[in-house]
Amino acid sequence: MAPFKIPKITLNNKLSIPVLGLGTWKAKSKEVIKAVTTAIDLGYRHIDCALVYENEPDVGKAIQSKIKDKVIGRNDLFITGKLWNTFHRPDLVEDAIKTSLCNLKLDYLDLYLIHWPMAYREGHGLFPMFRNKALHSHVHYNATWKAMEELVRKGYTKSIGVSNFNVKQLDDVLRCACIKPVTNQVECHPYLNQERLLNYCKANQIILTAYSPLGSPDRPWANTNDPILLEDKKILCMAKRFSKTPAQILLRYQIDRGNVVIPKSVTPSRIKENMEIFDFSFTCKEIQQLNALNCGRRYVALAGDSNHPHYPFTECFN
Repeated sequence: MAPFKIPKITLNNKLSIPVLGLGTWKAKSKEVIKAVTTAIDLGYRHIDCALVYENEPDVGKAIQSKIKDKVIGRNDLFITGKLWNTFHRPDLVEDAIKTSLCNLKLDYLDLYLIHWPMAYREGHGLFPMFRNKALHSHVHYNATWKAMEELVRKGYTKSIGVSNFNVKQLDDVLRCACIKPVTNQVECHPYLNQERLLNYCKANQIILTAYSPLGSPDRPWANTNDPILLEDKKILCMAKRFSKTPAQILLRYQIDRGNVVIPKSVTPSRIKENMEIFDFSFTCKEIQQLNALNCGRRYVALAGDSNHPHYPFTECFN
């Protein structure tokens, strides 16, 4: 049976991105190799990576094995990478993407994102700490953005974007940009529907990419008192009505809002289940019902950085 062709949407630079991708955050070495190879065999072509996930070499092994076996060609794939916080200084940006390209064994990325708007102290590892607090650098993300634009001009990446930026920060970037960000990758699900941010993105031809669309149930800092999105009664009721799983309801919710969605899984059956979302859709009323679950619940807050001047989750901007 031929792999399923996942639909694509067009970015503001006229390139296209598959609306469903495989997330790789928290995936360990052997797990991520199996997950990526399984996903490619099923028809996934969009793989979301990041240097800080510390599994890029394993993702690269899986990709290269499928290219070598002629299952896919490089041009069939859409590979995203991310600039980590310790490399925001403009003179460090090019070497950072070169490191990711070397890890992934690729000549270029399809998309490269500023992972967070906050810069960390350079030269002290990925998580420079003092007394359990991250050491900050005061490099402004606008300066980083100008270095990101050079990566496009030099052919290291086809598109550039941001991640975890709020409306004000996106507006700052747009005011200085010669190359517009094509996407803002943020946590998004019915408990955090990001409606204001989504409306801003749509008005400026920026795609919103939803990470942790299932509520990131395997996040390391999970609290037993946190509400579990996948067990919400209204979502369970909707899943029963459509004869779908709660995860499929949550993923289709993103697609019908015009978003790209990148669920992470290392389980072959769930990777397959996550792509079985193109045989149904929601009405505007059903989308509104899911939007009504919004309560501002953020599962990935990086609260330890709340004192950083560029911390994005202050109440006035969200």
